[in-house]
Parts: sequence; structure tokens; C-alpha cells
Amino acid sequence: MPKTIFVINPNSTQAVTDAFDEALNVLRIPGGPAIKSLTLAEGPPGIQSQMDVEQVTLPLVRLVQSLDNQHGDAASAYVVACFSDPGLHAVREATTKPVLGISECGVLTALTRGHRVGVIAILRQSIPRHGRMFGAMGLTERVVAEVPLGMNVTDLVDAERTRAGLLRAGQELRDRHLVDVVVLGCAGMAAHRAWLEQQLGIPVVEPTQAATSMAIGRTLLGW
Repeated sequence: MPKTIFVINPNSTQAVTDAFDEALNVLRIPGGPAIKSLTLAEGPPGIQSQMDVEQVTLPLVRLVQSLDNQHGDAASAYVVACFSDPGLHAVREATTKPVLGISECGVLTALTRGHRVGVIAILRQSIPRHGRMFGAMGLTERVVAEVPLGMNVTDLVDAERTRAGLLRAGQELRDRHLVDVVVLGCAGMAAHRAWLEQQLGIPVVEPTQAATSMAIGRTLLGW
């Protein structure tokens, strides 16, 4: 039976979904599972506060339950494509399939590329929320710094402004905080990973790619 990994954008900004969906093309390989990107219509334009996180949790649960009912075993895994990992644990309770959050997977992938990890956030107010996740993962000594772009999720459609902000933040992480690897802290930054890595000269992890890569492994291995 053909398998499908569903990658869900919990915000309602289709441009974010389109950006990471294009970045996932490299993972659409012959013989591998299909990868389908979805946008949560009930979501806010961006997940930028704890209230936003709480708001999308139950809609995510309902969407995954609906996909399970519709596709059965053909739905092999789910990826929550937001760096706040909203609803991650609730969705895991709602399905027997693997559920991967891009923040968790992005940081775990970064640990295999360097010792000192830095994150580029969209907004300053995102940093405490992310920090709570890293603390829960026991990684506060490895995730050494997080620098904000100072942009809303919807602002990321401006590629020139986004790249200028990413370069500034990446250089600060590399030169001031001496990080070995950078994680992009929003799925909407996906189109700029390779460019930023070339500019910085150190590894840059795109977390939706990281999580989907893990989902492919889970699907093929039956984990």
C-alpha cells in the first residue's frame, strides 16, 4: 500500500506552506513515501505567541484524526511544521502513527552537525517559548543562543528583507556566540537554507526537511 507523510502548517499562511513544500522536493524520491503538505485553515496567520500555540492544538488533533480515518494505514507519519511544535504531544495521543515536530527534529539534527547550536527566531517574544522547549529536552547547554529577525511570519514573503535579516542574525550567531551550526526557527524560512549556509560557511539546518527526513526513515523502517 502506498504510504503518505502529511506535513501540516498550523498557521493559515499558504506562502509558508508553499515555501517548505518546495524545500521538500529533494526528499520526494522514487520508491519513497509520498509527501503531502497541508495548511490548517483554522490557524492564525502566524504562530507567534503561546496563545497561538494553544489555539491550534485541538484543530490539529481533529485534522490528524480525520486524516487517519480517511487514509488508514496509508497515512504513515505526520509532521507539525511550526517551530513552536504546537499540539505535538496532544496529536501524539490522538494517533498511533509517528508525529514529528520540526523544532525537536531540527535541533536534534543540528546536534549531529556541531557542538554549539544557534537558532534564528522570527520575533524576540518567540525566544522564551523556544527556550522552554529546549529546557524540556535537556539541551540548554548545547543550544547556546537564539537571535530574532524581528519579522512576523507574514513578512517572510519579502525575500530580500528576509535574507538580509537571516544574514545579520546568522553572522551574529557565528561571530559573537561562536556557534558551529544554525537552525532556522520558522518553516517560512525554508527557501533560504542553502543560500545562508553558503554565506555563513557553517551548516544550516532547515527543520521541516529534518523532520520529514526522520518521518521517511520511520516509514521505510516501520518504526
